[in-house]
Amino acid sequence: MDRPYPKRWWALAVLCLSLLIIVMANTALTVAAPDMTKDLGLTSADLQWVVDGYTVPYAALMLLLGAIGDKYSRRGALVLGLLVFGGGAVAGSLVDTANGVIAARAVMGVGAAMIMPATLSLLAATFPRAERAKAIVIWTATAGLAIAAGPLVAGALLEDRGWASTFLINVPVAALAIIGALTLVPPSKASVHGRIDYVGGLLSVLWVAALIFAIIEGPHFGWDAKAIGAAVIAGVGLLLFVVWELRHPRPVLDVRRFLDRGFAGSNLAVALFFLAVFGAFYFLTQHLQFVLGFNALQTGVRMLPLAGAVFVGSALTGFLTPRLGMKVTVTAGMVGGTVALALLTRIDDASAYGDFVLPLVILGLAIGLALSPCTDAIMGAFPESELGVGGAVNDTSLELGGSLGIAVLGSVLAGSYSSQLADGVKGSQLPAAALDTAQDSVGAGYAVAQGVGDKAGELAAKAAGATDPEQAAQLKGQAGQLAQGAKDMADAVGSAFSDAVAHTSLIGAVILAAGTVLVAVLLPRRANAATSAAEETSGERELADATR
Repeated sequence: MDRPYPKRWWALAVLCLSLLIIVMANTALTVAAPDMTKDLGLTSADLQWVVDGYTVPYAALMLLLGAIGDKYSRRGALVLGLLVFGGGAVAGSLVDTANGVIAARAVMGVGAAMIMPATLSLLAATFPRAERAKAIVIWTATAGLAIAAGPLVAGALLEDRGWASTFLINVPVAALAIIGALTLVPPSKASVHGRIDYVGGLLSVLWVAALIFAIIEGPHFGWDAKAIGAAVIAGVGLLLFVVWELRHPRPVLDVRRFLDRGFAGSNLAVALFFLAVFGAFYFLTQHLQFVLGFNALQTGVRMLPLAGAVFVGSALTGFLTPRLGMKVTVTAGMVGGTVALALLTRIDDASAYGDFVLPLVILGLAIGLALSPCTDAIMGAFPESELGVGGAVNDTSLELGGSLGIAVLGSVLAGSYSSQLADGVKGSQLPAAALDTAQDSVGAGYAVAQGVGDKAGELAAKAAGATDPEQAAQLKGQAGQLAQGAKDMADAVGSAFSDAVAHTSLIGAVILAAGTVLVAVLLPRRANAATSAAEETSGERELADATR
């Protein structure tokens, strides 16, 4: 176009709406999981794959589908992705088995893999360079809003409806986004694009899928033959991918870009930040629901300080980055994220919601400060013909980081909780089988305590109806002991999980602090030449494609 697209801000609203539902699809599930587990009888393994059945195809397919969108139609990829995502959501609301829900979530993940890179590539193609950073700030703020809005929307739905409603809510939103895409988003594709490197694309699918599978399977279910095999396949697949891409004349991803410090540092910052954010979100929602006793809606409301702070942090980015440079802004954001996790190390069994507000606010500000400049730098490193690939690289870093956060910090949380609970009930008369069950999760621990309390209630009722005074006194004494045991068990579970949250936050803070130092070293003092280089070589590459 010879002038900026006049409806570009309306188009951005459509792109942000599309982004909103694919991020909320994961965060809403954390709130709906207890009802789904109860209704479908899910095991812990089933529940893990209900969550991650979405993540594997989502992360693995983005690079290849982003390249296909560049060549044929970015808007077409967005619309097709919304259709697939909506269809998976409808299927998820209708099935009544664990395998059915996992399959539906996988279909939604395929749709998300089309949508996510398309939103960023269409944004970059629609906005002139002078406005692109501002548009990316809004895009990033939307992602932050979705993290907190998922539990809020799911909680509101679960007040009067079943877990299936958390799937169905996506359908009208997807339909609205499709209409908006067709009427407000301009058609876009690379002006010149050579043949797609399908071999490289399929190798990327192989190694990313295998890596995500190993990340999920190993920490949660043990490093058995499946997990180790997946890790080996991921390593070999990555090596073959790099070798192939270095030799291919038109690779699906030019891996030499990672030699650029700004590009490598930006991707590392995105991955590390979402490792911390998704890991923290994983245990914070559990603490609010199980330990502090908030229902789904109340939990969603109490996550809102995070969303509001993301908007403030994103607004500050637009002001600070041009004046201080990307390195200072991103490093400040990562330091803020580290501080937020460090504050959570103070959590104990006496902590109330007020103790979480400041860490949530700081974490939200940190997300806004760090992610927008990184995303802008990553997208700026790609020429016009590879914007979909650029979006896919950014989003793959995000998903890999999020998966690692849930897997690594989730594994630390589970191990710490199990160990703390065993110490907390030492010397009690709790049967070994009951302890094993309680150590599985904080929800299972409270369920065991509830079961002991129910038995106490049954004995108390028998004591009240007993005609023999001696028997009544004996039953009443047993009921009192069980009631006290139930209270002690519940206290032990809450204390063990609070201590586990503090311990896991410390590990997360250490990881993010180390990453902050590495990112600060990698990022150039001022914006490097990646963007201008991409723009300068864009015409040369397109000319080469045209003559091949």
